[in-house]
Amino acid sequence: MKTKAELLPECPVATTVQLIGNKWKLLILRNLLTRPWRFNELQKNLEGISQKVLTDSLRSMEADGIITRTVYAEVPPRVEYALSELGESLRPILEAMRVWGESYKNSQGI
Repeated sequence: MKTKAELLPECPVATTVQLIGNKWKLLILRNLLTRPWRFNELQKNLEGISQKVLTDSLRSMEADGIITRTVYAEVPPRVEYALSELGESLRPILEAMRVWGESYKNSQGI
């Protein structure tokens, strides 16, 4: 079985794309930049995402160390997802994407 390092592409850009490069992961990260979110909150906010895709995306990002999952010992149980320290390091990248997107829309008169 291949190690995690062996599964990642040699190219650093390709590695980043593999880890966060799909639509849903980027939008989940966008939300988590503001505060911790619960599963149902994310699902309601991310219009069109299925429960399976959200679950798979959260599990994948948790396994990659980008987000944390905290289970609170309450009844009913409460689970929150938040950015890890590694996930926080993505903040300038996502901010640059936001700025570029705004600039693009302005240049197109949108």
